[in-house]
Amino acid sequence: MSPRRSKEDRAPSQVDVARLAGVSTQTVSRVMSGVDNVRPETARRVHTAVEELGYRVHAAAASLASGRTRILGVVVVSTDRYSSAALGVGIEQAAAANGYTVTTAAVADHASTDAFHDAFDRLQRQGAEGIILGVPVELDSPSMRARTQRTPATRTDRVSLQADAPLAVDQNEITRLAVEHLLDLGHRTVWHVSGDEYWAETVQRRETWERVLEERGITPPPVIPGDWTPESGYRAGRTIAAIPDATAVFVSSDEMAFGVIRALHEAGRSIPEDVSVVSVDDISLAAYASPALTTVRQPFEALGRAAALRLIAEIEGGEPVGGEPEITPTLVVRASTAPPRG
Repeated sequence: MSPRRSKEDRAPSQVDVARLAGVSTQTVSRVMSGVDNVRPETARRVHTAVEELGYRVHAAAASLASGRTRILGVVVVSTDRYSSAALGVGIEQAAAANGYTVTTAAVADHASTDAFHDAFDRLQRQGAEGIILGVPVELDSPSMRARTQRTPATRTDRVSLQADAPLAVDQNEITRLAVEHLLDLGHRTVWHVSGDEYWAETVQRRETWERVLEERGITPPPVIPGDWTPESGYRAGRTIAAIPDATAVFVSSDEMAFGVIRALHEAGRSIPEDVSVVSVDDISLAAYASPALTTVRQPFEALGRAAALRLIAEIEGGEPVGGEPEITPTLVVRASTAPPRG
């Protein structure tokens, strides 16, 4: 058995702070909670005692005393995609800046709606004061609405583009920027490598791709399916390489575009001289592809910050601190797109 910790070795407590500052423990609690009905001189004595003793607030004890956990929950799909990691960075940044911590519940890819309900409930039991649904699937059901009425929640994706729709990057605008860029360069049509059908953004991008072509009087060619992975992009690239008159392709993610480019190179198709490639996300490697990849930038970190700030404002009954970050997609033109030969 380990020796019992001596009184001198134990961590300082709120009682120790109160004794040194000459105040009650209730006053120490009010000062540490940021309550403003304490005289400045008293608050200074408490803070001086805190520094002298090296006292640190115990999160669990603080939540019991205040009735607040200051925890944000995030429901995510378990994936190694860049978008999920970048979104999480933005959420963490905004939470930390406002005195919140973040806990995450991951749901398996292609999981059932019940799995998302279970994740939401798990975060509630862990004390989350609000929950961010960072998932790309449709969850507008009576059972989910009942949950979000009990616990403040916001989403980082949307199907509707109405003004009151949940916070998200406009997937229709992303697609329009990409496809119109290729058509304006003079390409007669644009092929499309889609993402995983499980994700709502895949459907949104495919439908907008078809709509933009039809607006120009072009019959859309068959969709080439993908699943977000470079491997699926490589397979799609082999298909494109076998189509002699394919001169332009809109790929639904940068990671798939890397696979497309590799397959086209192997088939002897030059980029952008033979085939122009534009994709989505603008991950850090996009600028270093060969050739550098034209892509539509999604501001994932800004989206994460905006979602966290909106949720914190709802929890605390105010406006987002400093306003919400800009989350408009941007076309980044690099070397992988050009007018068609001749």
